[in-house]
Amino acid sequence: MLKLSEIYIYPVKSLGGIRLDFANITTRGLENDRRFMLVDENGRFLSQREHPQLAIFQTEIEGKFLKITHKKTKQNLTINLSPPSQPSLLSVTIWDDNTTAVESSSEASTWFTQILEIPVRLVYMSEESHRKTDTQYSLTGEEITSFSDGYPILIIGQSSLDDLNNRLENPVNINRFRPNFVFTHGEPFEEDNWHEFTVGNIRFFGVKPCARCIMTTIDQETGEKKDREPLLTLNKYRKAGNKILFGQNVLISQLGTVSVGEDVTVISRKKLAKFEID
Repeated sequence: MLKLSEIYIYPVKSLGGIRLDFANITTRGLENDRRFMLVDENGRFLSQREHPQLAIFQTEIEGKFLKITHKKTKQNLTINLSPPSQPSLLSVTIWDDNTTAVESSSEASTWFTQILEIPVRLVYMSEESHRKTDTQYSLTGEEITSFSDGYPILIIGQSSLDDLNNRLENPVNINRFRPNFVFTHGEPFEEDNWHEFTVGNIRFFGVKPCARCIMTTIDQETGEKKDREPLLTLNKYRKAGNKILFGQNVLISQLGTVSVGEDVTVISRKKLAKFEID
């Protein structure tokens, strides 16, 4: 029997994540997941791809507040998880999507600007903002997500990570891949062909394998990139077309709560991607 073994959220896109025992499912994804994001002067999102040092900002939730700590300098910032509504909306860009957000606070933006030594703003996706997922992989055409790369939830099997680590000289942690759900038991990469599945009593749909990028080569504890792994190894057996796939992007079918230890049940499957073996 497949079991949900780990749950993660990332309150600020590209900053450190938080491991949970349970999570509430909202229309955008897991509650408090990627509702905040750093943007540059042009409103474009920042990520570890260009700013690997973002990895060393650790996050934790304390009641109704989010505490952010810069692990190198030990400086910390506490902000409201739900910033008050502001009259002026900002236009922000994440990949090819334009959406609206509000500035969390000028104090928070100044704090990040001083530490990163580049002008940035910390923005929040308010309830008024509805960023739709890719209609090509939609169920209804109305699904929305937060500031995730494109989908509300990412799921990865522990067996998939074990298979990869058995091929690596230096094993990597699951946090390199920043999943929301991790499950145990089952075969390596069996999540590739999941279509409909449940966690406990909550139903989800796997819609698209997740293409991986240089961000997986960044050590999430130090913010350093030492080599090309694990992408170099994944390229040898997880390449489909010009993309390296690891994990499954997931859409939400119903709201509720999921908890670590609950059964994961696959209801239906879809056609597997064709991988090129080096």
